[in-house]
Amino acid sequence: MVILLTPDAGAEEIIGGAESKPHSRPYMAFLEITTDTGDTFSCGGFLVSRQFVMTAAHCKGRKITVILGAHDVTKQESTQQKLEVSEQIVHPKYSLLTHLHDLMLLKLKRRATLTHAVNVVPLPTQSAFIPPGRLCQAAGWGRTGITEPLSDTLREVKLRIMDRRECNHFGHYKNMYQLCVGNPNNRRSAYKGDSGGPLLCSGVAHGIVSYGRWTAEPPAVFTRITSYMPWIDKVIKGK
Repeated sequence: MVILLTPDAGAEEIIGGAESKPHSRPYMAFLEITTDTGDTFSCGGFLVSRQFVMTAAHCKGRKITVILGAHDVTKQESTQQKLEVSEQIVHPKYSLLTHLHDLMLLKLKRRATLTHAVNVVPLPTQSAFIPPGRLCQAAGWGRTGITEPLSDTLREVKLRIMDRRECNHFGHYKNMYQLCVGNPNNRRSAYKGDSGGPLLCSGVAHGIVSYGRWTAEPPAVFTRITSYMPWIDKVIKGK
C-alpha cells in the first residue's frame, strides 16, 4: 500500500530529521488547502520565482493559501507573507491512478517580496542528472512519526538517492520521471504533511515529495524535476 504525502490524503512528514535553523530555507512554502467538500489539509511547496510556487499535483484544492517566510506555522511571525493563489496549474499528464507527473505550479495573486526569510530556490537544467548514492536534503512540516501530529516548525533530513530497483515494489515507478529516495536500512524519510516539498541536492531543487509506504519505511518516491524543465519554463515565462 502506498500513501500520498499529505496530512489526511497521505502526505509525507520528516522522520528521523532535525529542526531547521529558522529561515535557513527561505524558499520553503507552507500551503493551507481547502478541498471541494470544505475540509482542510496542508502541503509543502517551494518558491521558484516571485510569482510561482512549485508543489505536488495531489495537493490541488478548491482554494490554496501560501505562507512564505515561516518557521513556526502556528505563530504569526513578522517574516511571514500570506499570499492567495490565483491559478493552480497541474501538469497535463498527471495521473491520480499512477501518481506519475505529480507536480503543480501555483501562480500567486501578487508577487512575493524577497527578504532574508523569503527567496527563490535554484532549479536544475534539463540535462542535470543526480546519480544513485548522492546525499540530498528534504524539508517540511510533516509528521515526525506515524502516530505523531504535524510539526509546528520546519524540519529537515538528509536522504540518499537510491538505485531504481529499490522502488520496483511501487507498481508504477518510472525512473525517467521519478527519484527513488531514502536508504531502506535507516528510518529517515518524509511522511505525511511533507508532500510537495523539495529535495535539494547541492542547493538545487531536484525533487518534489510525492508518495511512499503508509508505514513510512524508506525509500519514498519524489517527482524528478529535470524531466519537466521545458514545461516549467513555459508556464513561468508564459503566465
